[in-house]
Amino acid sequence: MKKVAFIGYGAMAKTVHALLPESIQLAWVIVTEDGVAATQQELGPAVQVVSRVDAILGTPDLVLEMAGQPGLKAHAKAVLQRQLPLAVISVGAFADSAFEQEIREFASSQGAQLQILPGAIAGIDGIAAARTMGLDSVVYQGRKKPASWKGSYAEQLVDLDALTEATVFFRGSAREAAQKFPANANVAATIALAGVGMDATQVELIADPAMTRNQHRIRAEGAFGEMQIEMQGVALASNPKTSTLAALSVVRACYQLGDALVI
Repeated sequence: MKKVAFIGYGAMAKTVHALLPESIQLAWVIVTEDGVAATQQELGPAVQVVSRVDAILGTPDLVLEMAGQPGLKAHAKAVLQRQLPLAVISVGAFADSAFEQEIREFASSQGAQLQILPGAIAGIDGIAAARTMGLDSVVYQGRKKPASWKGSYAEQLVDLDALTEATVFFRGSAREAAQKFPANANVAATIALAGVGMDATQVELIADPAMTRNQHRIRAEGAFGEMQIEMQGVALASNPKTSTLAALSVVRACYQLGDALVI
């Protein structure tokens, strides 16, 4: 049986835990120091709950990060230093170019590898493949109902309560989008890293009163041809700000760990 470790144990991690295949066991959870006791009580003695990677007893077959950007930045180097495979969902952290470069260089020096999971979107494999022959442009468009943008920088750009039709309130690079809209950073950052980079990837953000779900659109053009991807995501019932598909992309990584045939 393969054993995995989680960084974070919030709504996404709990969903992933419930959906783990029988061949995969959750054996370790890394949380903040003040959350150790409560999480240990919740999970019981079969799971070791710690606040530091170096406190893990044993060797995980895979470490899965679901703790948000602060959690990734706090623990990534310690995981890589132990040469443990690390799969990441908080990709928006790499909009910080200094952090991205630091992690790339550190992982290389340790002979370790960090895997970026697709998260809330589809088509990342196609964009990454197309990049090898050259991409001319990649545009990501995120569309949500106005209420879903509340509490973000969008409130400084448009009167969300007054909107009666779809309104584009942001156009810019993926890096700028990730920095100004951190709650929506993971999708833009993942597309950027798979394709033409943080500064060349264009992002449009839209508030649309007609929307009932979060819509993602990707358009990529290059030597391969052209692709357009559109999807509408459903949020987790336990956390409306978390994509169900993002959680399922973590579950898929666990299935791949235990399967002989990997797609």
